[in-house]
Amino acid sequence: MSLYPTLEEAIEAAREEFIESVEGSYDDEPPVPQQFNLQKYIMQDSTTMWQAEFFEDDGASVECLTFRSGAAAQAIFDGDYDEIEIFTEWIDENTLYEWEDGDFQLDPPLDTEEGKAAADEWDH
Repeated sequence: MSLYPTLEEAIEAAREEFIESVEGSYDDEPPVPQQFNLQKYIMQDSTTMWQAEFFEDDGASVECLTFRSGAAAQAIFDGDYDEIEIFTEWIDENTLYEWEDGDFQLDPPLDTEEGKAAADEWDH
């Protein structure tokens, strides 16, 4: 699992990995992703990390949530996206929180200030 501190870095790494994975599959045509997956992680030190993936086929996933498909996935692949729009559309319930090294869960740990605040929000 490769995590990146910025969304831009995560998308760029996913783009490069996708190109490498389909290299030789196309003659002179550029690769066309049909799906873009994205996952947000909150680490124990409260930093935000991102993981992104592109796939040729819709419905594929390794570790991330499906975020865009079809033409929207292609647009992100081509760099035609607005980070603010992605941040705005991100559903907080899809964020994973690190409890221990490498152990991620949907709920933040309750022994941190952020975790307590999130737990209070869930209760309301």
